[in-house]
Amino acid sequence: MRAADTGASFADLLTLADVDELLSRRGLRTPFLRMAKDGAVIDPKRFTTTGGAGAEVADQVSSDSVLRLFADGATVVLQGLHRLWPPVVEFADQLAADLGHPTQVNAYVTPPASRGFNPHYDVHDVFVLQVAGEKHWTIHEPVLTEPLRTQPWNDRAAAVAAAAEREPVIDAVLQPGDVLYLPRGYLHSATALGQISAHLTIGVHSVTRWAAAEQVLDQVRTLAADDPELRHAMPLGLDLSRPDVVADDVAAVVAGLRTWLDRVDPAAVAEALRARTWAQVRPQPVAPLAQSAAAAALDADTVLRLRPRLRVQRREPVADRVTLVGGRRNHDLPAATAPALAALVAAGELKVGDLPGLEPADQLTLARRLVTESVAVVPDAVAEPPLAATGHDGGHDAVGG
Repeated sequence: MRAADTGASFADLLTLADVDELLSRRGLRTPFLRMAKDGAVIDPKRFTTTGGAGAEVADQVSSDSVLRLFADGATVVLQGLHRLWPPVVEFADQLAADLGHPTQVNAYVTPPASRGFNPHYDVHDVFVLQVAGEKHWTIHEPVLTEPLRTQPWNDRAAAVAAAAEREPVIDAVLQPGDVLYLPRGYLHSATALGQISAHLTIGVHSVTRWAAAEQVLDQVRTLAADDPELRHAMPLGLDLSRPDVVADDVAAVVAGLRTWLDRVDPAAVAEALRARTWAQVRPQPVAPLAQSAAAAALDADTVLRLRPRLRVQRREPVADRVTLVGGRRNHDLPAATAPALAALVAAGELKVGDLPGLEPADQLTLARRLVTESVAVVPDAVAEPPLAATGHDGGHDAVGG
């Protein structure tokens, strides 16, 4: 998609000035920064150093070393921007919520007329967002369709190199605001043109049928352990150098596993996939100090809001307990809270005093736990109360801490 057609700009996500700030003032450490030149990754020791007195961490980024390498043609790779840079954090988290698949974001900043990486493929889908400058992209057909994470390109380096010599399916220059979609497996390489070029890569880690297959196999392995025939020992004097000796045993194992495959519970597979996927998706960060202060000051009129982008599910009560699933964590609560939890999940936001089915004291108890467990937040909470409420004159103690 061309910016000329869409009017798109990605200046709200990242600019070259933002890159300079990340490299020079944010205390960046490896592996959040990589550098590469002409297809080779540069040893991190060449662009990292200690942070100086009081910050003697040896792998902090050295901005002057980055400058020297970049001026010599090396590409800067900012990894995990979906964990570092606030605009990208918000964008990536919301995109993951919209797609239902986990996302990641890296930035690639290349000097003029330089290339950081040789042709390769990724094991996840990619959206390329051109941020600054121009970059010439060459795309080739896959050597392996829809590769898994266990099938990286370097395991097929010779085939990738040969395929990159063929006619490309896309040969195009991206300009700021342009977007390129690369399904996983497609070979690609890019070269900056006459000025500094920067692009974001939005990686989409699709939940695949193979992920379901892995969960099925895990279930079969657990279920089949109860089969005495499969636990049976092979004969004494076994000669494993002769495959024919174990042929009957292998046939019996395969037949037994087929039986257990039919007993796999699809609901259990779906639950395992949910847990695995939700654990990879980050909800909106919370402000620990502000929310702690808000939890301590809750009253009936306090508004509770489900934590934005937290995936939440209330399970049906079992005996006297109910489970609230929130992202990667399960919260065990009294069954009496089930109506209140259901109402909050359905509405997304409620006053503490409006939590149904609970006495006022229990409403506060539940609300406080939901806030301290980061399931819900108090909107607009602040860590510092007004000075009039504290009586503090705003001065500083002689000894701080």
